Amino acid sequence: MLQDIGPGRFVNHFSFQTAADEDFALVYQNDSVLASVIDGMLRIPKVREVRELIPTLSYRYCFTIDQDRYFFADADSEGIEKDSDKALSFVPSREYRNMGPMDAVFACCVGESLHRWHRNNQFCGRCGTLMEYSTAEQAIVCPQCGLTVYPKICPAVIVAVCDGDRLLLTKYRGRAFKRYALVAGFHEIGETIEDTVHREVLEETGLHVKNLRFYKSQPWVLTDTLLMGFYCELDGSDTVTIQEDELSVAEWFHRSELPDNHSGISLTGEMIERFRALGPEQCLSQL
Repeated sequence: MLQDIGPGRFVNHFSFQTAADEDFALVYQNDSVLASVIDGMLRIPKVREVRELIPTLSYRYCFTIDQDRYFFADADSEGIEKDSDKALSFVPSREYRNMGPMDAVFACCVGESLHRWHRNNQFCGRCGTLMEYSTAEQAIVCPQCGLTVYPKICPAVIVAVCDGDRLLLTKYRGRAFKRYALVAGFHEIGETIEDTVHREVLEETGLHVKNLRFYKSQPWVLTDTLLMGFYCELDGSDTVTIQEDELSVAEWFHRSELPDNHSGISLTGEMIERFRALGPEQCLSQL
């Protein structure tokens, strides 16, 4: 999955550090990262390379992968043009999410989530004052009224609805992602995460489910989301009534006929392949 960067180790403890020339620089423009791409492989530039393009950028430490340190460029990067010598340009996230190596892709995704958070919270939502970075934690703070805002993380569920050897697959309506997926949706205030599973399945497909079994979670930083994956059993009728403003397709597939056109770096893709390989009994057993 996206976060599977082993044997590399991701460390994101809050810390003040000074960027050195050989550290990696995460520079964003809207939903794109400054990088070069060679044969489908993403290369993040070093701080020294970015300093040659824009000497005035400032840097803030983000995280470490193994011994490699990654820094976020704080200043506005709108003026950076393509560097023909190093082939640096802004690569959209919809493209680099399908590239390699996984540690570089994961680093860019985490950095982009932090970029969106800061870009969308430059001014205090309570009093309108320009926000500042906290000196104690990964947060931004209003110097006027003290409001503290943390990075955006939205809990959501991924649900594999099983009916014997059949699995329910869906396709989203009106999105760029056209591959098969599982039922998914965001948690709402006041719900347990199990309530979210029942509600989302019912809303999107008209189906009732039982025997919920938590599988694992995934930090899907591409959309600032923490995904929680569940397998569950159909409870009652198998007639699907899709929520047409959310889904274009919702249909049953026997495990021997499951399509391959799903995301290879997502929790959804892993759960589909696990059902294909292990079948319903193991997927629905207590983990």
